[in-house]
Order: sequence, then C-alpha cells, then structure tokens
Amino acid sequence: MPYKACIFDLDGTLADTLQSIACFGNGTLNAFGYPSIDPEEYKLLVGNGADMLIRRMLARVGAGLSEAEIKNFRAEYDRRYESRPMHLVTAYPGLQGLLSKLKSNGVKLGVLSNKPDNMTRAIVSKLYGNTPGAVRGQLPGVPAKPDPTAALAMARELGVSPGDVLYIGDSGVDMDTAKNAGMDSCGVLWGFRTEGELLEHGAKYLAGDAAALENIIDKR
Repeated sequence: MPYKACIFDLDGTLADTLQSIACFGNGTLNAFGYPSIDPEEYKLLVGNGADMLIRRMLARVGAGLSEAEIKNFRAEYDRRYESRPMHLVTAYPGLQGLLSKLKSNGVKLGVLSNKPDNMTRAIVSKLYGNTPGAVRGQLPGVPAKPDPTAALAMARELGVSPGDVLYIGDSGVDMDTAKNAGMDSCGVLWGFRTEGELLEHGAKYLAGDAAALENIIDKR
C-alpha cells in the first residue's frame, strides 16, 4: 500500500533557502563587525534550528560573545529574516506539482522544520499555498528534530500512524527524526547535505528528483 502521509522537511527539501539564509546570516555578521561566510559553508551550519545556526556562525568567524550579546545577535538576524522571508527563496523543480498530485490522490501532507514557526509558515504558504495539511516550525518548549516529539504530533494531527508515514528530508537530522519516530525515511539528493550523510543516518530510500520521489511513495 502507498504511504498514507508524507512529512517533508523545508530547508533543502521543499525550498532552496541556502542563498537566503547566507544573505541574512552574513548581513547580521557584517552588522556586528564580523566577516561573511561563504554561502556554501551554510550547508553545514544549518539543520538544528536558528539558535544552533547562530552559534555555529559565530564560532566559524571566531566571535566570543556573551550570552546577552548572542541574544542580541539572534534578534537582529530574526529582524532581517522576518522582513523579507522570501528573499532568494525558490521551490525545487517539480515539487509543487508533486505535492498537488499527492494531495489529489489522498496522501496527507505535512511540513516539519527546525526553522522558526513563523518563518516556516510564511515560506510554505508562499510556495505551496494550503496544499500541506499541517505545517510546523520550531516552537518554544517543543524539542527540535531529531527528537521525535513534533513528528509524532504531526502524524496524530494528520490522523495516521507513524508506520504509514514517509518522512522526507535532506540531512542526517531528518533521517534520525524518522528513525526516532518509527517512520520510513527518504533522503533527497538535491538538498544541502551529501548522499553519504543520508546513508550513514539510515535513509531507507534516496530520491534524485521529484519523479523518483513520487515513484518511492507510490510503489512502497
């Protein structure tokens, strides 16, 4: 039987946000007197939420900030990001059509990200409208992925058991999230991390494009 539901990661999976994150990250670094980081390096800095991203950025440039200063840095990063959440953001090829087709075929859809909830909702709404039935980003008091809490809550919201869900993402964090939640995992090869990382973290499937992902979902 095909999967009853698919839960997607956002950054590097549904949305190409690399240049956007680098733009706002480097803008914030420059505002605090620090040099920019090569956008390609952000592929390894993201994935565990904005707080961890900020700390990795600051470590990368050798900044020794106090906790209060880090809080101010994060506030400035958030201000910049929230002012233009769609700046340099695009959907990956074929995914808008795929999600629409899945929904029309009765597959329930969710998006679960470690990006802050308001930014997750803004980007998903702009790129995919109301096609996903559940959308969640990082919320206070809810553990970030790979903790399974949010993934399991989303499965309940969608009305499906974890064993009927395919969790789709581009990183080891996503593959671990699926494993921890008792869901099958599919690693996408168009995102921020490598095939090797996905396999190392137990990806059940790998998809090189939207057509390959559709085949995995249909031919379970």
